[in-house]
Amino acid sequence: VHIWKWDDWSAKTVPVPMVVGHEFCGEIVDSGKAATKYRIGQRVAGEGHIVCNTCRNCRAGRGHLCRNTLGVGVNRPGSFAEYLCIPETNVIAIPDDIPDDIAAIFDPFGNAVHTALSFDLVGEDVLVTGAGPIGIMGALVAQKAGARKVVITDISPYRRELARNMGVQHVVDAATEDLADVMAEIGMTEGFDVGLEMSGAAPALRDMIDKMNNGGKIALLGIAPTEFSVDWNKVIFKMLHVKGIYGREMYETWYKMIALVQSGLDLNGLITHRIAIDEFAEGFDAMMSGNAGKVVMDWSA
Repeated sequence: VHIWKWDDWSAKTVPVPMVVGHEFCGEIVDSGKAATKYRIGQRVAGEGHIVCNTCRNCRAGRGHLCRNTLGVGVNRPGSFAEYLCIPETNVIAIPDDIPDDIAAIFDPFGNAVHTALSFDLVGEDVLVTGAGPIGIMGALVAQKAGARKVVITDISPYRRELARNMGVQHVVDAATEDLADVMAEIGMTEGFDVGLEMSGAAPALRDMIDKMNNGGKIALLGIAPTEFSVDWNKVIFKMLHVKGIYGREMYETWYKMIALVQSGLDLNGLITHRIAIDEFAEGFDAMMSGNAGKVVMDWSA
């Protein structure tokens, strides 16, 4: 959606022309001579961050921190095409008990898993700002991982209803409800221990900082459309930990999200639209309207 809207981030990041698309699953139809791990016809998804494997972080096993990362569909040809070529190391085999629809959204699900599992969640009170699909997935992961209270906020009635239908514990209208009142109602006597910022909205992050407990931990995934200010004195005097998140940890996040789905985390309700590839414009219209969860395009339809 960022690229479709061509916001400031996209204009600075994406060279044109570019085949976009970075959420995908499919079937292997061909491979190079050195690629021997997977077989032709195997169902797979793929890590969309292509790393150099030679920098300090890559050689230390921290590929997600590679300074030379290329993004599939961002600055390297993407998946809105019949065929996609990626390195064998980026290919992820999909188990038989995970359907194509769910495998196709593993990229954003991985963002949610990486964000949510950045900190210990057992017994913690968690605030998620932004009830888009990734925010909802992050809230569900937090609940499954043992969080005590999980609160998600959004200004969109559609997204709040989707969050409720998906089983998020506490859903708050950020436009009309006072988060402090909600905290009191659900038995929170101190601030949130963990914050997952998924919206990229300045008011959401500012409110999150205000509602964090001293020593709280914030993971930032939401991409802001423009620069904005925060009161860093609050971060300092509350001694908050702030961590930026981009993509997935390679490849621990993939292991964890496959395990989460296989252990019962149900994401099916987040897929609200299934369309043929020729209907891609309608898919973007649905997402832009704010009245959609995940939109899955089927090349065989």
